Amino acid sequence: MYPSIHSECKRLKRGPVLGRLALGIAALMVSANFSLAQAPTTSTAGPTSGSLPSLGETSELAAAAERRIGDRIAASIYRDPDYIDDPVLADYVQGIWLPLVAAARTRGELHAELEERFAWQLFLIRDRSINAFALPGGYFGLHLGLVAAVGSPDEMAAVLGHELSHVTQRHISRMLTQQARQTPWMIAAMLLGALAAGKSGDVASAAIVGGQAVAAQNQLNFSRDMEREADRVGFGVMTDAGFESRGMTAMFEKLQQAARLNDNGSFPYLRSHPLTTERIAEAQARVQLVSAEAAKPTREKEIESGKARLLHAMMASRARILAAPGVDGLRSMVAEAQRRPVSLAHLQSPATPENVRDAGALYGGAFAAAQLRDFAVAKTLLGQLKALGTQDVPQVAGTIDLLGTEIDLLAGVVPPAASSTDISRATSRAEVLTQAQALMAANRVQAVSDRLQTWVALHPKDAMAWQLLATAYGRQNQNIRAVRADAESRAAQLDYSAALDRFKAAQGLMRSNPSGADYVEGSILDTRTRQIESLVKEQALQDKLDR
Repeated sequence: MYPSIHSECKRLKRGPVLGRLALGIAALMVSANFSLAQAPTTSTAGPTSGSLPSLGETSELAAAAERRIGDRIAASIYRDPDYIDDPVLADYVQGIWLPLVAAARTRGELHAELEERFAWQLFLIRDRSINAFALPGGYFGLHLGLVAAVGSPDEMAAVLGHELSHVTQRHISRMLTQQARQTPWMIAAMLLGALAAGKSGDVASAAIVGGQAVAAQNQLNFSRDMEREADRVGFGVMTDAGFESRGMTAMFEKLQQAARLNDNGSFPYLRSHPLTTERIAEAQARVQLVSAEAAKPTREKEIESGKARLLHAMMASRARILAAPGVDGLRSMVAEAQRRPVSLAHLQSPATPENVRDAGALYGGAFAAAQLRDFAVAKTLLGQLKALGTQDVPQVAGTIDLLGTEIDLLAGVVPPAASSTDISRATSRAEVLTQAQALMAANRVQAVSDRLQTWVALHPKDAMAWQLLATAYGRQNQNIRAVRADAESRAAQLDYSAALDRFKAAQGLMRSNPSGADYVEGSILDTRTRQIESLVKEQALQDKLDR
């Protein structure tokens, strides 16, 4: 589930997101608890210690209230420097995440009302620790360290399916309800810890853990039941989504080994998801219950699995680099890639285990060399990567081509294909945004704005696309549209106050030049300004009520 407040506050100095997220959750939980304490109970009998509410039982915390809590935490994450929006890696993770959401919908775990009210959005966090967590309102966090550590898409699906199930089963709402039944002085201790964190992380930890200790026994059994339910539901979701059941046992084995050998803070997921022999045994039993015929690896399955691992190896290397390993870490990845000879024996089957390892090393080496500004080495390693025969796997080939474009852009060179690329044919987000940057380098800004207009119409919450569109408009001297696009990028990241300022600035530009006014654009501006003003007022009112 979401990381415990105590464990997060203990690691306050390790990264901006972790500390701020813990404190944000603490404060918001206190706010929700006080509201719940005064709210009428919607169910006649609450859960008792050691027993899990029946599936579908109503919760005292409404979905809309939980979403508001999640939105506040999400807005803080967007503004944090550890938040990262990398289109290539995000597309890969979305390729795992969306089938899980679809499977949960098909299975009936995700009903229509909850799907509409919650965000179902995944954040990538620039942190080398191995962690993932669910937040109120259908927001989820995934550390780059976990992407780099898992060995296959199936293992990642096991983690994400588990976190997804925490939300579909309303575990966060149940936990908030359970905590609302604790004594007021315990809640006050949590609030004291949140306030003390501004001065001392150690004082905050002591205050918060002191308040939690009283309720620890009552919470313990309830939390374990939640973990078991998330294991069971998550297993069904991941297998129905088409992922291999052995991904869950492989992930458990990896975490179990880490629990025995590693307690240096690299595995915060182990602290918020404590492994027990019971949970491991139940996971293994579920895999054994899968019919032997369904679990039997056919030749076709083996080929598809190899292709998926090929892509995963490259994305794991990308995650390690984006997690900012430092100059020495980048040089180490380049050296590792240069030590791997390309074996022509693997060309007939590019997804062999040897090629999977080589592809990950060469991709990481090329990307790391580009970060070090050694573009000659980056190009050489990229050429070796293509020589592995990976061009025969379309998705992998497209990912490698995007890396070539990124290397050119980092080198300040116009990508060779930029003069002839038809961006209208780009379909994935990574393709659209990377090609847009390449075309702007080639001064084809009209083509960029035309394509991005269509893209943001279909994906209005894509902040990076809006920002690129603002740049394209600005280079065409369409200043009003540029400012509006900038405003939309702020709104997409839930920074409504900043968005309102930008919308009003666009209205001011339009009033200053009435003769050249675009009345359609003016109508859009007026409508969006009113909508954002309403959201800002709603937030202010909610803040006043919470205080």
